[in-house]
Amino acid sequence: MIKRKVIIDCDPGIDDALAILLALKSNKLDVQGITIVSGNVPACQGAKNVLKILNLLNRLDIPVYIGEEYPLVRELVTAEDTHGKDGLGETFLPDISNTNIFYNAVDFIIKTIKKGDKISIIALGPLTNLAKAIKKDAFTLNKVEEIISMGGSFKSHGNCSPVAEFNYWVDPHAAKYVYDNINSPITMVNLDVTREIILTPNYIELLSQFNTSLSKFIVDITKFYVDFHWRQERTLGCVINDPLAVAYFIDNSICSGFYSHIDIVTDGIAMGQSIVDVANFYGYKSNSYVLNKVDNHKFMEYFFTCLFPEFKEDINLIL
Repeated sequence: MIKRKVIIDCDPGIDDALAILLALKSNKLDVQGITIVSGNVPACQGAKNVLKILNLLNRLDIPVYIGEEYPLVRELVTAEDTHGKDGLGETFLPDISNTNIFYNAVDFIIKTIKKGDKISIIALGPLTNLAKAIKKDAFTLNKVEEIISMGGSFKSHGNCSPVAEFNYWVDPHAAKYVYDNINSPITMVNLDVTREIILTPNYIELLSQFNTSLSKFIVDITKFYVDFHWRQERTLGCVINDPLAVAYFIDNSICSGFYSHIDIVTDGIAMGQSIVDVANFYGYKSNSYVLNKVDNHKFMEYFFTCLFPEFKEDINLIL
């Protein structure tokens, strides 16, 4: 089986952690490196969190690069209220000190694409690293096979303002720059579909019954997330946005959507809003594929069986 080569660009983050676990447990992806951007937490903390995840799966061979620590224009706003002071649900796991964290994610992204292999990027955080890479070497960035961006919204309301999704709100100028200047295929995995992916109390109990180091890790880091979602939205469980982006990249039958032109509002009351010109009022060429439907059951089946193949029979029985 030929594995698809990817760079994961992220801001870990509880749901980023779950997405990274899914990518690394998949037998269909070859993760070339993980690049970090400030978003849910500052980039330095995000890099520490990635090492904790890699250590859990014995994959410290994967290089981790710290990227942009601040948005292109606006001041950085992080989300420790959502993800905890440490970004992993205030589990405060010990730092991993027996491996290196590298710097200059932008150059790593460019260098990896230049190798000539087909490389895709799964972007789970603000698009600052990608925007900086395009600014530095647009010719190389437009050789990327595909970009999957977890961000934005179509019809769904925002999750950090009435109209904006968090990743694009943190750095709207970067999101706009990427959509305006990338020619490679880009898919917007937005709130319309990610809000359907809820780790419910039943699913969390299933994880508890597995009683492995991996399932315990997931239960531990999501407890804070569950409490936040109840306070914020009266949701029982927690929305796990980022794993859907990874699952869709692996199996695009999980979601469906449509091609459209997207513009990003960079200031004012609607800052960070993704404007989807579904009726083509402006007459601009489509610059993205916008997801608007998701098979929640198919996602959950893949999520659990990929992470816990040893419990496949139990998963099939429950799901």
